[in-house]
Amino acid sequence: MSQPSITARLDDPEAAREEGRRKMDWAMQHMPILQSLSEEFASERPLDGEVVGMAMHVEAKTANLVELLAEGGAEVAITGCNPLSTHDDVSAALDAHPQITSYAERGVDDEQYYADIEAVIGHEPTITVDDGMDMVAAIHESHAELIETIVGGCEETTTGVHRLRAMDADGELNYPVFAVNDTPMKTLFDNVHGTGESALATIAMTTNLSWASKTVVVAGYGYCGKGVAKKAAGQNANVVVTEVEPRRALEAHMEGYDVMPMAEAAKEGDVFITTTGNRDVITREHFEVMQDGVLLANAGHFDVEVNLDHLSDLAVDQYEARDGVEAYEMADGRRLNVLAEGRLVNLAAPIALGHPVEVMDQSFGVQAVCVRELVENGEAYDAGVHDVPDDLDREVAEIKLAAEGVEFDSLSDAQAEYMNSWDHGT
Repeated sequence: MSQPSITARLDDPEAAREEGRRKMDWAMQHMPILQSLSEEFASERPLDGEVVGMAMHVEAKTANLVELLAEGGAEVAITGCNPLSTHDDVSAALDAHPQITSYAERGVDDEQYYADIEAVIGHEPTITVDDGMDMVAAIHESHAELIETIVGGCEETTTGVHRLRAMDADGELNYPVFAVNDTPMKTLFDNVHGTGESALATIAMTTNLSWASKTVVVAGYGYCGKGVAKKAAGQNANVVVTEVEPRRALEAHMEGYDVMPMAEAAKEGDVFITTTGNRDVITREHFEVMQDGVLLANAGHFDVEVNLDHLSDLAVDQYEARDGVEAYEMADGRRLNVLAEGRLVNLAAPIALGHPVEVMDQSFGVQAVCVRELVENGEAYDAGVHDVPDDLDREVAEIKLAAEGVEFDSLSDAQAEYMNSWDHGT
């Protein structure tokens, strides 16, 4: 590869590797699902001969998934899926593995970001694992010749699945991809508890401010928005929800939250957290009426939800108020504070650590069994977006319950027959 891996970019790669390994070992202690799958993958090597190309948030939890895939026999090439979410020490630890090449580096510009994706594609992956769909898009746009040998892919996040479904609807998605984001083991835990806890914890650590008595405006009431709203309310914040989908707006209302348009919420909020996956959620008209000192944070995948071009146009001064906090001063003296450059706050802020380990263990467990499924049964899936087979999702849940020492019931034969029959009447 002409593009150098992370090892060649660091001044002291050996020290970085040691620190990255320390982080990975700590995380793995709390990842019983990956521990169980590691034993299976190491003994059975279901991925022998495969090349897995990945674009993910390269931090300790993700790294344990990457090593699991390598233990299963795959060659793995990985880069970041966000310019500010990589931990260089973890990337270096991965790059030291004989079957892994890591190009992920924190703080790269757009040109370098896409060059690193191209470097991963240069390994000619037979399976893709993406978080946001940038790699899938690059393959289809510039490397269509590889599609014939790609077995399939997995997509981790809401934004990526939305892009994939749009691509599929247009008839442009030319290999099968599992919508890992949409499976219960992802949405019910990663999106709700993971996003809710990590976004709020990162904002609190970055600002050293309390949630109690704050008015927190949550934009979007999907699974991520539900988690943010629930956790904020649990820390004694007053929660306002903005929505464009009437049923979700009604759900938020019936959960006891104030629901209003962003134009009204902009006047009331102390903290704004976007979770929509869409662009221009907070724009010029909202900045013009916000209170002095508000915090603006994004918990969606891409940095398009808070329109920073509009904010820059309005500002007469811009400066770093605190590490990870950029203050925009308005002509009337109001200061609006943007966290993590408007990027995914729980991974892009300077001290961000992402979702809790236990939550990501579940999501990455689903990723691992989906990769295994593609290798073992990939011919069964046509090009397009596919739901994760329910038996795979259940497998991961059962591993987690066993690790927690939790027992649960099962249906009797009579109950199973009853549930699967249509002819039992009154």
